[in-house]
Amino acid sequence: MAAAATAATSVPPPPTDHISSSDGDDDSSTSASDGGPSHSSSAVESSVLASYLNASGGKPPSNLIPFLSSASGRGGPQSSCLICLCRIRLSDPVWSCSSSCFSLFHLPCIQSWSLQPLHSSSSSSSSAPSWSCPKCRFPYPKSDVPRSYLCFCGKLQDPPLDPWLLPHSCGEICARPLGLPHLDTTCGHTCLLLCHPGPCPPCPQLVPAARCFCGSHQEARRCAHKLFSCGKICNKPLECGTHRCRETCHQGECPPCMVKGNYTCGCGKVQQEKTCSERQFRCDNPCNGVHSCSKHKCERGCHAGPCGDCPRQGRRTCPCGKQEYKGLGCDVELPTCGSTCGKFLKCGRHKCPERCHRGPCVETCRTMVIKSCRCGGSKKEVPCYQDLTCERKCQRIRDCGRHACRRRCCDGNCPPCPEICDRRLKCGNHKCPSPCHRGVCSPCPLMVSISCLCGEAHFEVPCGTEKNQKPPKCSKKCPISRLCRHKLLSRPHKCHYGACPPCRLVCGEEFSCGHSCKERCHGPIPPANPEFTLKPKKKRLERVIEATPGSACPPCKEIVFVSCFGQHLSQERPMICANKRQFSCDNLCGNPLPCGNHYCTKSCHLLDTQTGSTYFEPCEECTLPCQKDRPAWCSHACLLPCHVGNCGPCKALVKRSCHCGSMKHVFECTYYNTLSNEEQLRVRACGGPCHRKLPNCPHLCSEICHPGQCPSIDLCMKKVTVRCSCNAIKKEWICQDVLKAYKKSGRDPKDISKSQFGVGLLACGRNCIKEVQKDDSEMHLRKTHEIKEPVAEAVNVPKRKRRRERGKETRHASRFEAIKTTFTRCMWVMLVILVSIMCAYWCYKGIFRLSDWMNEVDEQRMRKRFPRL
Repeated sequence: MAAAATAATSVPPPPTDHISSSDGDDDSSTSASDGGPSHSSSAVESSVLASYLNASGGKPPSNLIPFLSSASGRGGPQSSCLICLCRIRLSDPVWSCSSSCFSLFHLPCIQSWSLQPLHSSSSSSSSAPSWSCPKCRFPYPKSDVPRSYLCFCGKLQDPPLDPWLLPHSCGEICARPLGLPHLDTTCGHTCLLLCHPGPCPPCPQLVPAARCFCGSHQEARRCAHKLFSCGKICNKPLECGTHRCRETCHQGECPPCMVKGNYTCGCGKVQQEKTCSERQFRCDNPCNGVHSCSKHKCERGCHAGPCGDCPRQGRRTCPCGKQEYKGLGCDVELPTCGSTCGKFLKCGRHKCPERCHRGPCVETCRTMVIKSCRCGGSKKEVPCYQDLTCERKCQRIRDCGRHACRRRCCDGNCPPCPEICDRRLKCGNHKCPSPCHRGVCSPCPLMVSISCLCGEAHFEVPCGTEKNQKPPKCSKKCPISRLCRHKLLSRPHKCHYGACPPCRLVCGEEFSCGHSCKERCHGPIPPANPEFTLKPKKKRLERVIEATPGSACPPCKEIVFVSCFGQHLSQERPMICANKRQFSCDNLCGNPLPCGNHYCTKSCHLLDTQTGSTYFEPCEECTLPCQKDRPAWCSHACLLPCHVGNCGPCKALVKRSCHCGSMKHVFECTYYNTLSNEEQLRVRACGGPCHRKLPNCPHLCSEICHPGQCPSIDLCMKKVTVRCSCNAIKKEWICQDVLKAYKKSGRDPKDISKSQFGVGLLACGRNCIKEVQKDDSEMHLRKTHEIKEPVAEAVNVPKRKRRRERGKETRHASRFEAIKTTFTRCMWVMLVILVSIMCAYWCYKGIFRLSDWMNEVDEQRMRKRFPRL
């Protein structure tokens, strides 16, 4: 109460514009919110929050001041009813959603809203009928439908409008119970603020001995933050009873123990490494134990302790349970009683008609019963398990009141309409996205943001209330940068609508030639911003606003010196930079030709290496032959036209004979002349025997082809047949011995012919004269018996030519042979003519037969097709 009194006494006098709004005029409130001083509103908010700020020593919640501004009318566009989209006046009775969103609504609007069937759930499935908030959809029971106009704290009914108090409040302490954050419990304290809209702030009361979650640390804290973590190890004993929690001090129960160890299963057969929280586990091995009956094995699987009694011991009955058997052992199979089973089937209405049997009864009951369909339109006898549905479509209107149910065999509880409402909302911008319903549609849940051009200053209003709003004033700089080159030099201006002021600096734009423009800035202008308006307009084709380019810079007027096409010295002329162009002077071109040896003799012309123009004139082509000097060892001229660089290797062929003269080699000039003398002698050798005749004997050189004089001139080792003068005696000597014999006799071997070489070196004997006479008599007898015929063959004609001439000799045939040949030829000609005539006859006859057969076939087909004809 002391805090409340302090807050009440610290409230300053209300501002004049706020007092003038007490008559309830909407326009006055708007003007006050737009143009009133800001220091008065901050003073009122500070006075209302004084008690809380003094107690808590902190800042108020971020959503508290917007609620205060909205409720007091200073928020302007924020204080609007979301149902009727009208401004909430200071004197209007209101209702606030005190459970979730804390939004303000007109009291008549919320009462009408809660009575609509769309926003209330009165179906049989729900325990009690309820309605929901238009904004946050928080459900309220039907008993909480607002009946009267209450202040924010709910203590005063119909609070009067007092300019010294917050609108729609009683001015007293709120005293609503405060709660712990993230918990649904109250701390036991009440709110110390004056009656206010929105949620109550966190509890500022001081708890002197607040313990942390683990309880090891104790300190004085605010009530709203009395649940805290000390940041140390929790160290609480875990569920296992052996280990302690090693987590940082935390809220709630400790996590499972994660200490690992080797633990055994329930039966003790398997040992595995598991965490402490999972130390009790069962393995997959069967138990293999025996029950107390010592006849049946345990089927429970892994477990601890004894296996227990046999499940078959005790009271034993037949499968249907009507007859009890006493004194039977657990290993004896139970017999059936033979009576009807009588167990209820799955349907729950009929019993099993079969005899007492083992195992489950049939799942589907096939007892024939008379059933009616869900809509009650037809009845039919069907099996008990089968549901009966008809094809009749329900014609009832759904809960939306617009569409029929159209569901087959409907039982009267028609489902909600699945269609989308899609009616135009009151905002005029969107359509209702809710399912099809009765009554008025919900207000548009979207918020429209209204901002300045740059977007720094903005506020949000409900969709549909933005049509009469004004843009906020912004003190930020204009975010639109100039498109000219002076955007860093021009003076900045504030955020605005419309076109930016023009640039007044010198252009200074640099031309491609390197000079700058001396005119006033005429660069491109940014597009003009549209005027602020959110009023709906007719749909038009939106025009793309592009940057309006300014006028182009004038041509450059600087005086420059331009050279001619060939860039000859002392041939430059002064010209205006914009009109400069190259020209042709009276000199020759003089540009080196592609060959690199001569120069162009045309008049001065444009070269392709100077500019990228396609109108250049190429230099003349060099048509002279190559005039470069060859090496001294090459006597051939270069066959290429005038060219760049050195001449290629000479490819002319050079003939060189081998050393013995038996063959000739052909070499390339470059290859042969670049070899050394030793290599030239080596490549000229043919590799065969030397074909040169020795000068002193009729034999050839016995060495391989070699340069220079033959080494075996006087040392010839070949055998020579030596004869006497009458050729009757002959012996074999070595050639060098024959030469020595000639030299002794004083004769020169060079003067002796090859056929007489070695003849006469031996002396004739006694028998030489007899042999000569005998040979002469035999020769005379042989000549008398020979037929003397003229010799037709020439002495020096080769054999091939003589054979060809023999084949060309005409053979003289007799007259009988000529007549025989002519008669044979005539007989063959007559035989060919006769065969041709026979073939033509049979072909002609076959064609006629084929045509007759085809006519018969056509006639038979016509008779089959038209039998009457």
